[in-house]
Amino acid sequence: MMGDTGLLIYHLYIHPMDIQDLKKDLWNDDPVSGSLTINKKKYDIDIVYRGSHIRKLQKKSYHISFYKPSLYKGSKEIHLNAEYKDPSLIRNKLSLDFFSDIGVLSPQSRHVFLHLNGRKEGVYLELESVDEKFLAKRNLPNGSIFYAVDGDANFSLLSDLDKETKKSLELGYEKKCGEDKDDIYLQEMIFKINTLLKEEFEKQIVHYLDVEKYLRWLAGVIFTQNYDGFVHNYALYRNGETGIFEMIPWDYDATWGRDVNGRTMSEDYVRIQGFNTLSARLLSVDGFRKRYQNILKEILNNQYTVEYMKPKVEHLHSLIKPWVAKDPYEKDNMERFEREPSFIYRFIELRSEYLRSRLYKLD
Repeated sequence: MMGDTGLLIYHLYIHPMDIQDLKKDLWNDDPVSGSLTINKKKYDIDIVYRGSHIRKLQKKSYHISFYKPSLYKGSKEIHLNAEYKDPSLIRNKLSLDFFSDIGVLSPQSRHVFLHLNGRKEGVYLELESVDEKFLAKRNLPNGSIFYAVDGDANFSLLSDLDKETKKSLELGYEKKCGEDKDDIYLQEMIFKINTLLKEEFEKQIVHYLDVEKYLRWLAGVIFTQNYDGFVHNYALYRNGETGIFEMIPWDYDATWGRDVNGRTMSEDYVRIQGFNTLSARLLSVDGFRKRYQNILKEILNNQYTVEYMKPKVEHLHSLIKPWVAKDPYEKDNMERFEREPSFIYRFIELRSEYLRSRLYKLD
């Protein structure tokens, strides 16, 4: 069913006893059965809570797998994000769309309004799953996809968690799709990143990584200022035809001037060079560093302006506004919701000014 303002309405049903099972152990990844009705069509599903710290929040986020029928609009699974700590409820979508605009492979997303067992659960962001169906929709070659699931996905030989040498170079990743041999390709790239001498690194890294797309991804993290984005909040796709890896962003609600708890984040919190071992190695190469500087300048002059972003913010804000007022978790925060577009515009201005003042560091 489509809402009167263009928002799709999802009717989710989970047996009350299964809801109690989910609540008993927030960290249990074993799904329960349920049904999801969209536009009067019923889908039998498996459903489980998703996320890490967000599982503890009052408004839950969900991972949904379709099994009868097995696909919904070409997808075998979707994610419903509550966006509970983002007072605008639009930062995640705004970020993922921004990545697409600057030439980075990025999942699609849209806002929906969710009912659970007949009760209003509120505004959610439906996120496309990054898997083999994601590739098929874009006519991309089959390949492997690895999710970065914790801080060990830092492209280093050392653990980001305990600073010890990693027992395996696959630590920090969960393979979403691919073959056993693809694990070796990931390990080989990480090993090369850390052991090649500078001259060899410049020549060889292009055989493992799409450097241009990585630098554009890095720019996207820098502009949105996602502090977790360097060792988390991404997926790696290895093109099965070229053998080259590229980055895909994921979970970008803590952006545009707010952190994971919705608190204000200063515009100078994340440095222009970013973090992680791979970024450091790439930016140590004169040619790559200069290319990154030019990418930043290009985006600063085009997509990263209030003039460019304002229509996008206004569209999303006005689209969900009537539904935020019906959201039981958000309806008492409408004044704060109304202020968020101006907050985002101000952050863009301040962040842009800060980054322009630091471009010289990439000379």
